Amino acid sequence: MSTPRHDDEALIPQPPMTTAALRAAVAQIAPAHLGQFVEHLDQATEQAARQSTVAPLLGFLRQWAEFVAIHRHPATAARLHDLERQVAVATDRQTVTVLLAEIRAITDAARGDAADE
Repeated sequence: MSTPRHDDEALIPQPPMTTAALRAAVAQIAPAHLGQFVEHLDQATEQAARQSTVAPLLGFLRQWAEFVAIHRHPATAARLHDLERQVAVATDRQTVTVLLAEIRAITDAARGDAADE
């Protein structure tokens, strides 16, 4: 498991990249997103069946593992949401570039945390 970013203690360990483990993690650290999790799982399952491929399910697992990797660190999640709000109202390219670079650093770190599990 990777070291948390932003000197922010994790609420829970990074779970394995399975539907059940991620569902339990989302229910614990971000229960308001559980409905979105279930809806996305249903869509990924239907798409996988239609296309006869597991690719949509793998994408689902990666996306939610990254979500958990971020949201299990409350300060990191808060910083990400603050950056997203700033991007939405930024008026100059340089500011947007700087903000997006920090967002990318957070999401890249989350991707690494999710993959390390």
